[in-house]
Amino acid sequence: MKVLKFFRSNIVLTVSMVLALCSMFFVVPSADYLDYIDFRTLALLFSLMCVVGGLNGQGIFRRLALLLVGRSGNTRKVSLMLILLCFFSSMLITNDVALITFVPFTVMTFTMCNCKKDIVLLVTLETVAANLGSMATPVGNPQNLYLYNFFTMEMGEFLFAVLPYAALSLVLLLVSVFMIRSQSMVLPDMEISKSNKIKVAVYVALFILTLLCVLRLIPAWVVFAVTLVVSLILDVKVVLKVDYSLLLTFVFLFVFIGNLGNIKVVYDFLQSVVKGNELLVGVLASQVFSNVPTAVLLSGFTTNASALLTAVNLGGLGTVIASMASLISLNAVGSQVNKARYLGVFTAVNVVFLLANILLYLIIS
Repeated sequence: MKVLKFFRSNIVLTVSMVLALCSMFFVVPSADYLDYIDFRTLALLFSLMCVVGGLNGQGIFRRLALLLVGRSGNTRKVSLMLILLCFFSSMLITNDVALITFVPFTVMTFTMCNCKKDIVLLVTLETVAANLGSMATPVGNPQNLYLYNFFTMEMGEFLFAVLPYAALSLVLLLVSVFMIRSQSMVLPDMEISKSNKIKVAVYVALFILTLLCVLRLIPAWVVFAVTLVVSLILDVKVVLKVDYSLLLTFVFLFVFIGNLGNIKVVYDFLQSVVKGNELLVGVLASQVFSNVPTAVLLSGFTTNASALLTAVNLGGLGTVIASMASLISLNAVGSQVNKARYLGVFTAVNVVFLLANILLYLIIS
């Protein structure tokens, strides 16, 4: 029963596993399967999740939120700070962690301040901010890290592909804040456990080490080994809380794509569909499969890294499953809001941001 419950709650993992298993009927399993797997990406993802998880466990990000938001102000000012916090922090701590940290904080503070009417729109904008802010760096989200490594992209090429859309999105977010009421509010006192300065310093050092690896200055296996050993010594719970379902999803998708690449008829067909249509296919596929699996699925059928990178990042806009990080926000609002109203506002705002960014793509491409 527990196994079934696990797979039901991790539908993307389940689907990727089924696809991988089905592909094995066409390509007999062998040692060649190991060549499919991008161990560098997996090592970096694991290291990044450990480091950010460790820093989050020390209350660093919530303390930052309290510092920036302040003790008093108005709903619009506080909303602006929270949206900007999600946008810029996601560039380093990933969109998932930004939403895990700041959305529950938002729901709690606005509920305690009797400002529940603002929660739906604010959490929606925070989610958009985290999904679009995270596109600006290779470590901002899993699909960026994967594509940056898979295509061995240069930093200049990467930034040129994403910064125009991140900039436009920031402007749209700043304008959207004016849709939130300006009502006086005073934040309640919140107790946050003290941070262990030594642990924080070590995790920061590990984060810098991970960034150096992303820039290809340090081997991935070194960063993985150091991060694993240090994390086990500092706090074994950090290692246990790593999102292993995401890592397994990548492994299954690597196997599936690797096998498709060895079935010539299928490979030729998919390449003809994807090549030259990266934006359209990437955005549409993300609405159904979410953007992380879409990035892996399409990467084997195009050589246009920039177009695919842009496509899967913009593809995170739209439906609530277009970016799996968006589900974090949906779960976090819980019973505090009407779910139907939240999904309606969420979809409407996402569509506006998506259309605006697609228009920009058509103008500059």
